Amino acid sequence: MESITLQDKNFRTYIPYTEIDKAISRIALQLNRDLKEEDRPVFLSILNGSFMFTADLMKKIDLNCEITFVKLASYSGTRSTGTVKEVLGLCDDITGRTVVVLEDIVDSGSTIANLLNDLRKRNPKQIKICTLLFKPAAYKADIPIDYACIEIPNDFVVGYGLDYNNLGRQYKDLYVID
Repeated sequence: MESITLQDKNFRTYIPYTEIDKAISRIALQLNRDLKEEDRPVFLSILNGSFMFTADLMKKIDLNCEITFVKLASYSGTRSTGTVKEVLGLCDDITGRTVVVLEDIVDSGSTIANLLNDLRKRNPKQIKICTLLFKPAAYKADIPIDYACIEIPNDFVVGYGLDYNNLGRQYKDLYVID
């Protein structure tokens, strides 16, 4: 689709799925190489937005690993609220293990900062951040982003798991406000 309308906003195609898939393949190769010596790394997917990214990435991971999910929320409409709300938490023991946080998008960094504070209390061996989309111009945290599939400007995007007021997650391409 060239364009979509979600509630009061029109969006146009921004990044087609073929480009998304190539970027994910590149990051999967890096993760497979970098983590090949790790004992059962834990991939921690942040719901809801990262469900498509996580599914496609994990199909390309050739490691003896585990995957688990947490649900966090920080957006309202097209803006981050600045407050991260944990909706569904981590129940797995990550003591002494490598954790790879899978995010749909990193903009201000507030979600990552809040999550890392909690994860560090659980004594992991190391924590790596892997995101589908990274907005360097909006990033305010001092936490390194270890793996970024695609860097984008500070634009609001939907599709491929990302939403606008809970709409648009199902589209395979990414769309930007027109």
